[in-house]
Amino acid sequence: WVTQAPAPSAADAHPLGFAIGQVHGIYILAQNAEGLVLIDMHAAHERVLYEQLKSTTKNTIQSLLEPVVLKASAEELEVAAREAQALEALGLVLTPLSSDHLALRGVPSLLANVPLEPLVRDALRELAEQGVANGVEAQRDALLATMACHGSVRANRHLSLPEMNQLLRDMEQTARADQCNHGRPTWLQWSLADIDRLFLRGQ
Repeated sequence: WVTQAPAPSAADAHPLGFAIGQVHGIYILAQNAEGLVLIDMHAAHERVLYEQLKSTTKNTIQSLLEPVVLKASAEELEVAAREAQALEALGLVLTPLSSDHLALRGVPSLLANVPLEPLVRDALRELAEQGVANGVEAQRDALLATMACHGSVRANRHLSLPEMNQLLRDMEQTARADQCNHGRPTWLQWSLADIDRLFLRGQ
């Protein structure tokens, strides 16, 4: 699974370097000017998508050709009605269809290809748990984090080298890309000196 990375001079321009391959479908192994970088691809993509959603959802609702019909509990219907404006501001257009069904008519374009029913149910649950006590901004950030988690790449998904490198470039352009939305690190760096010490080189 190892391939030749670009020359160190090319890696100098990109702090996270260039992908060499995947490790167990969970991590991306990259080479940069300093040495090796190990990236948690789900955590990294989650942060990138979260920041993209924060900056684009207001103007990027994708209308669905056919609404997704969801059987809904009384609580889900109540939350959807109460928070309709907040949901639409984040790109989720939900309308009541009957006394126990909701229709999803629009989603953020960044999430158009993810499974939509789990996304909607988790969003409604997040809104029910957050409530108004935490304030609009905290509520919005929590909901965006939930949405980003649904849209990010999952473990055991094979990525091509161009896809891996695109994620690295996106991370380099993303604020706070060194931590996921839950505060975990998204990447770790080992210098060549660190690796030499592991193998007792020069000792």
